[in-house]
Amino acid sequence: MTFQVPLQDIRFVLHELADLTGVLALPGFEEISADLVDAVLEENARFVENEVAPLNRVGDTQPALWQDGHVRTSPGFREAFQAFVQGGWQGLSHDAEWGGQGLPKLVAAPVTESLNAGNLSFSLCPLLTDGVIEALSLVGTAEQQQRFIGPLLAGRWTGTMNLTEPQAGSDLALVKTRAVHQDDGSYRLQGQKIFITYGDHDLAENIVHLVLARTPDAPAGVKGISLFIVPKFLVNEDGTLGPRNDVYCASLEHKLGIHGSPTAVLLYGAGKGGVGEGAVGYRIGEENRGLEYMFIMMNAARYAVGLQGVAICERALQQAQAYAVERVQGSVPGDPSGPVAIAHHPDVARMLGVMRGLTEGARAVAYVAAGHRDHAAHAVDEADKARHKAVYEYFVPIVKAFSTESSVEVASLGIQVHGGMGFIEETGAAQYYRDARILPIYEGTTAIQANDFVGRKLLRDGGVVARTQIAAMQACTASLRAVQGEHAQAFGLLADRLQAGTQSYASAVTFVLDHARTDVRGVFAGSVPCLMLAGTVHAGWQLARAALASAAAIDGGSSDPFYRAKISTAVQYAVHVLPRAQALASEVEAGVLADRYARLEAAHTR
Repeated sequence: MTFQVPLQDIRFVLHELADLTGVLALPGFEEISADLVDAVLEENARFVENEVAPLNRVGDTQPALWQDGHVRTSPGFREAFQAFVQGGWQGLSHDAEWGGQGLPKLVAAPVTESLNAGNLSFSLCPLLTDGVIEALSLVGTAEQQQRFIGPLLAGRWTGTMNLTEPQAGSDLALVKTRAVHQDDGSYRLQGQKIFITYGDHDLAENIVHLVLARTPDAPAGVKGISLFIVPKFLVNEDGTLGPRNDVYCASLEHKLGIHGSPTAVLLYGAGKGGVGEGAVGYRIGEENRGLEYMFIMMNAARYAVGLQGVAICERALQQAQAYAVERVQGSVPGDPSGPVAIAHHPDVARMLGVMRGLTEGARAVAYVAAGHRDHAAHAVDEADKARHKAVYEYFVPIVKAFSTESSVEVASLGIQVHGGMGFIEETGAAQYYRDARILPIYEGTTAIQANDFVGRKLLRDGGVVARTQIAAMQACTASLRAVQGEHAQAFGLLADRLQAGTQSYASAVTFVLDHARTDVRGVFAGSVPCLMLAGTVHAGWQLARAALASAAAIDGGSSDPFYRAKISTAVQYAVHVLPRAQALASEVEAGVLADRYARLEAAHTR
């Protein structure tokens, strides 16, 4: 199946839901026009469809290989990466002062989504590099910025982040990698890191690792972690590459999916002949504040992984739709005229409708969040900046968790649409399911996102941002009820389902705020349902807004079938997905009781 970037839906969401016009009016974007944005989207689509997407299957069947301490990427990846670099895609949204193009995050979001949809394994390399650039630009010294950011933006070097160790997964308090200060101001690092995406490869001339480690006298726990730059090759004063650093890839992980992405086990300070003096590293920022700095990368990566979820949804949807139209099988109940394409079968139509709703809903939520990020960075009024910053931070765990969990569901439904052929690797449908499964785990599991959402986004501000969003949903419901004419029945249904979903979300928020003081563990037992509830309702709200805009276009004389399809998608989502909100709210509220019994059961099994 040939992948096509969904440009029409991307443009629709940018203009009708995410307020691209308002973003481009912000200070700093004076030279960026809507025409320029459109040109970027067109060129990105051409690049992805022609250079990146054709390698998706190649990376799956011919994965990256480790041989004699070196990693060779999948066939075609090096050439595609060079085309990526020459196109200037790495610097798209980074500041012009570092050599980037300074485009809004709202423009970078669809570009990132499309790259990931074309080839998830390939896109992971620039994703991590983006995070390194952002971390260095915010907390690196002037010398570090000068030495490292330019080559990273130019694509001559790539970046990674090194957190996980065999004994330290989500609990980074257990990190053991050691960093010893040297007389010249550098550090020597010794330790092992695992699950390092693109920890070694042959795409670029150097790799810049950001590594969490402890100094010898650091306090225990997360408060004793510092952050270090450790390049694969040391960098001379003039920017040229010096000798090989003492960091080596010991092996590559064998994974369920994303086979084209080399996930490395890295050894620091082991050398080729045993224990060495250590890998040379340079501390970023203050000692013992490493986890705080690393979160700059992690938050950027969490949003980006959310876009990966949208991307896999889109790729799986396109393949399922194409197959359903081509596959002739059976007759439709009530019409025994003969075999028809399975797209006409009621349950296949239901599955495709759910897939479209989750895909387009997740996309809309992610782009709206990006717009808030641009306002938070560029608005004139400081209070306005703070308000948008709070909204964006509220959205990050929603985008990350809802989009990635949806990608697993959408990819699974895609296999179901294919029937038995979906379970056969040759069709390619199974790859999306295998690739998608890492996304709810990457950069903090769904539970970690839920803990952040409940603990930092609801409890910390007393639900202020959530209730502001709920009020906007209620206003949208009123607009839906005001629609008359041929769309009245459909919009009445949308209004009823959105109202019920909004009330469920409001009830869950109130429950969390009311019970956190008396049973915080019980509240957190329902944190994942609470977060998925937020995502479900936010996506439904954005699809309802899309339906309103589409109805206005139709009433204005447009005959483009795209607009009727948008209304249909909103209805399908309202019928098949939004009712989940009530069940999720019930799960949040009953989680206290369920957790109480879970604790009793655990006590008896010790």
